[in-house]
Amino acid sequence: MKGMIFTNFIELVEDKFGFKMADDIIESSNLPSGGAYTSVGTYDHTELLELVKHLSEATGIPAEDLVKVFAEHLFGTFVKGYPQFFDAVDNCFDFLNSIEDTVHVEVKKLYPDAELPTFEPNIESDSKMTLVYTSKRPFSAVAYGLIKGSASYYKEDITIDLEDLSTPDFTRVNFTLTKH
Repeated sequence: MKGMIFTNFIELVEDKFGFKMADDIIESSNLPSGGAYTSVGTYDHTELLELVKHLSEATGIPAEDLVKVFAEHLFGTFVKGYPQFFDAVDNCFDFLNSIEDTVHVEVKKLYPDAELPTFEPNIESDSKMTLVYTSKRPFSAVAYGLIKGSASYYKEDITIDLEDLSTPDFTRVNFTLTKH
């Protein structure tokens, strides 16, 4: 997993919970990297799971909720770093529809070793879309947060329902999005 995910997570923890909390979760985690992340490095995804687990234990906030909030924050980072992807479309559905053929193609050019999830979009109408997320990692909560971040960015009120197609590990999920 690319280091920019880790650096953004640590930054969010520092912003929301303080530097001490960030240090505490790093110290209490068994991290092969030692918690020293660079944005261009590559790290095992289990390190992020470990950090989230310890943050959840320290704050009492469910891990899934923490990951969703983090993903919304991460979406903002993507918008700032890669505005061309977001300016090219004017709504959430069109953006989500462009992930595989536009966004992931460019990511692979920059990071050929990146192991990206896949998204199978199906725009059913102006108000309904399904999006099947598939990954080797159990990060559907990240996808959920990124979808929510996309809806917020385009100022759209969207309900997101999900169905785990891979029970019980959430590595393949069908998201149904409904615009209001």
